[in-house]
Amino acid sequence: MVVGTGTDVGKTWVSARRLEAWRAAGAKVAARKPVQSYAPSDAVRDADVLAAATGETPEEVCPRHRWLPVAMAPPMATEVLGVEPITLSELVSEIDFPDGVEDGLVETVGGVRSPVADNGDSVDLLAALAPEAVVLVADAGLGAINDVRLAVAAVIELSTAPIEVVLNRFDGTNDLHRRNVEWLSNHDGFQVTTEEDA
Repeated sequence: MVVGTGTDVGKTWVSARRLEAWRAAGAKVAARKPVQSYAPSDAVRDADVLAAATGETPEEVCPRHRWLPVAMAPPMATEVLGVEPITLSELVSEIDFPDGVEDGLVETVGGVRSPVADNGDSVDLLAALAPEAVVLVADAGLGAINDVRLAVAAVIELSTAPIEVVLNRFDGTNDLHRRNVEWLSNHDGFQVTTEEDA
């Protein structure tokens, strides 16, 4: 399961790179985005990117009735659009992977405490799905340590799955980015990778 410290940290980019790598190695892969909200002007949505990485259709990645063309948290988007509220159990029941899938990935919305349904956030979804592993995506820049610590604390309250922290948009020539990796790895003991080795 791929979660983030916030919106626009690169969850979909990291997810797509992982899926492409697994697929290139010969694995049968699939991705699921239980719900997606987006600006109506967006030409490419998360489900499109994930579908391109897996060879699925965008509708297989995210059920069409879970496409919400309002750039807000899904429960807010459903309210604005005047559609039925979403429950966590509905999202969980709609996630399934085809037979033979070796690597299945579920990507959530926003940050770990972002509402994904009227009665739950991304961490609640994670707890309900009980994934084998969690990938936490964070921006490599200023604020990374705080964001990662808060997100990990929220995840470990409800999950015992191993957590890999991916610092996205990492620049190896940036002293702060390098120091953030070192601090999170050596001081906090997190398993940290960057987009260079993700």
